[in-house]
Amino acid sequence: MKLDISALRYLTSEDWRVLQAVEQGSKNHELVPTPLIQHLSGQRQGVHKCISALAKVGLIAKVKNAKYDGYRLTYGGLDYLALNTHRKPQPSPNQTTPQPTIYSLGNQIGVGKESDIYITASPTNRQLVLKLHRLGRISFRTVKANRDYLRNRSTGSWMYLSRLAAQKEFAVMKVLWREGFPVPEPVGWSRHTVVMEFIDSFPLRMVESVPEPGKLYGELMELIVRFAQRGLIHGDFNEFNILIRETTDENTGKVTLTPVVIDFPQVVSTNHVNARMYFDRDVECVRRYFERRFKYTSDEAGPFFDEAVKGADPERRLDVEVQASGYGKKVSELDRYVEVVGGDGEGEGEALEEEDDDAEDGGEELEDDRPEQDKEAPDEEEEVQQQDEDAAVEARLDALAVQDDLAVKSVGMKDYGFVPLEMDLPQHPEEIAQKVRGKKKASGWAI
Repeated sequence: MKLDISALRYLTSEDWRVLQAVEQGSKNHELVPTPLIQHLSGQRQGVHKCISALAKVGLIAKVKNAKYDGYRLTYGGLDYLALNTHRKPQPSPNQTTPQPTIYSLGNQIGVGKESDIYITASPTNRQLVLKLHRLGRISFRTVKANRDYLRNRSTGSWMYLSRLAAQKEFAVMKVLWREGFPVPEPVGWSRHTVVMEFIDSFPLRMVESVPEPGKLYGELMELIVRFAQRGLIHGDFNEFNILIRETTDENTGKVTLTPVVIDFPQVVSTNHVNARMYFDRDVECVRRYFERRFKYTSDEAGPFFDEAVKGADPERRLDVEVQASGYGKKVSELDRYVEVVGGDGEGEGEALEEEDDDAEDGGEELEDDRPEQDKEAPDEEEEVQQQDEDAAVEARLDALAVQDDLAVKSVGMKDYGFVPLEMDLPQHPEEIAQKVRGKKKASGWAI
């Protein structure tokens, strides 16, 4: 789904309290009853007015044929709650006074199987990346394969898993950044979102040629081994999750290519029961891509899992600190999801965005109530629409193809379409109502 922040600045404090009440009630209810929303929000009057305002902009929604009057939180509402947290002053060890994490939101710069990527800016004009996890968007296509797993969970929706994925990714990135690994600097985390450093680079899949493919290949294999020696396996190490950053020496003019790794929700421990398979798959993904794109084949076999973990120092393991999957006997909900859905080895940017509003908005509760004939393959109109969207995205990707060996064009802040999250607008309900009445009167409405 597209992130529309046009209504963000018009929400009142009462609206935010009601929206937070729906989120809180969603922990125990798939459909939060209206009396419970009123109780959790702590408001005696005006609750129904706030509910109506939130439903009009798609932050909460009703479920058809429900047994009682209630509302569910949509992904749009979860996005607003996360952005509202990021735009509030947050304490930071590098700053004396609390500053908001995000000041303005820019254009969408990436679409993944389970996430959307946006460019943002901090109050100091530092460019950042906002990643919104949207688990369930692709796996919604295979409901029959995953529905038993979903029913066995005592909690739940895709939003819960998205929150776990964001929390895990932020924890892994924070530790890897501290240990000097080439990853973006994590800046903040809230609910299903992660804010990280913006890397001026190109994905490896968009790079048509490199001066020394053997050197880059060796660096990537060394990264896989470094992860394993610290007790971690990336699990999705391919051309979609590897960024290539270009730096030029001012004195010699020599160009250096540095790989940067992204996407860490599926990281597993070297003690995982399938650790060898994940390690070999990461190696094979890089090997196969270099043979296909750069026509480069390494003379040396490996690296191999046993050799990578043989000399690892147990005291320097990071899998226990970040609670990576497989480091102990405990299996989390997110780990089960990765086992069922994320074992295809595809990259984050490989799949296109789903246009199914029910799947995007956490509407899996509605699927069981549909008749069998509605669960069959989509009709011809939906297929034609999807083909048109695929062609449009392919055209955009072709326009971004690198023609001059990683030539990076300078992009200014204004090119990303930044929109401030905070503006000097009337927030009091009476002032907003008076402004609306004035517009209606000027346009000829009878008041």
